[in-house]
Amino acid sequence: MKFLRKPFKYVYWNAGFTLILINTIVFALTSLFKTLTPYLALIPLYVTHGHMYWQIFTYQFVHGGFWHLLFNMLGILFFGVTVEKQMGSKEFLLFYLLTGTLCGLSSYFIYSFVGFQMIALVGASGAIFAVLFLFAVMFPNAQIFLWGIIPIPAPILIIGFALFEIFDLLFSSDNVAHLVHLLGFFFAWLYMRIRFGIKPLKVWNIVR
Repeated sequence: MKFLRKPFKYVYWNAGFTLILINTIVFALTSLFKTLTPYLALIPLYVTHGHMYWQIFTYQFVHGGFWHLLFNMLGILFFGVTVEKQMGSKEFLLFYLLTGTLCGLSSYFIYSFVGFQMIALVGASGAIFAVLFLFAVMFPNAQIFLWGIIPIPAPILIIGFALFEIFDLLFSSDNVAHLVHLLGFFFAWLYMRIRFGIKPLKVWNIVR
């Protein structure tokens, strides 16, 4: 398992902006050609019976509307670019794509198990929430301005988001992928533990 703890040599080449560009291009294509979406979104039935296994990866580049795309890309711009500069482009890209794909894979199994075969999962939210978690670990003293007004320490914001997502997952019937958001946090935590040997809760002084 030691090979897992060998982060890439530091290089920086704006992978975050590349991801924004790819997401924007895919959004434009799926807006122009509506028939593309069922091939790229994650639909458990299509993966199981149609053997469209690539959907577990491609769903994270598909978005349900302009605002959905905008908020996710702002997440990359505000948090992803900062994290990338700290860890390097190769490591950031691995982190982003791996956590997003693991969120898709886990969602596929969970939704298949509970019988939601025709749910269409789209969006980069899983990877974005993973990036937000990573940001809070790398910069535990950073202040994030909620609604651009209220300063909140990054770790407190993560904990608040997690509690909110759990509550909405259990009691809300909206169309937001709360499960994917929580999975993003989980896989970011797992990545930090395995890849870097970092204990996020210890960094935040929640446990000793």
